[in-house]
Amino acid sequence: MFNDLGILELVTLVVLAVLIFGPEKLPKVIQDVSRFVRKVRDFSESAKQDIRTELGPEFKDFEFEDLNPKTFLRKQLEGNEDFNELKELRSSFDLKKEMNEVADAVHGRETASSVSSAAAAASSVPAAVNGSPDLLKKQDKPDAGERPPYDSDAT
Repeated sequence: MFNDLGILELVTLVVLAVLIFGPEKLPKVIQDVSRFVRKVRDFSESAKQDIRTELGPEFKDFEFEDLNPKTFLRKQLEGNEDFNELKELRSSFDLKKEMNEVADAVHGRETASSVSSAAAAASSVPAAVNGSPDLLKKQDKPDAGERPPYDSDAT
């Protein structure tokens, strides 16, 4: 519940509680809050037990945490061999590296790996294939009276 609270936040809450309630009323307020939290927990546990008994014996192993989609999918896929292959593929894929390479290509910068691949690609692929423009080449601006070319994919 309070997993993301740091020391500074806790100190701030304590100081605010002392300022708002005062040192003489603070122990009573803490008792009341802890009693309320305990009652809420007991209420939720009794509601969970009521739901389990109403569902019947076939749902005796039912956990409410399984209703979280991430947990449900993880449990369903853990034993699957395709999931293990997917884990291996995911661990071998470096998204930051791929994004940096794409950004370098868009901005016209060349990286060490793209220099050799760009030289090989330049010798084998013409600038325009099937009439499509080279996206890495900077386009010339049309004259003032000239209309830009029509792009059917952009509309």
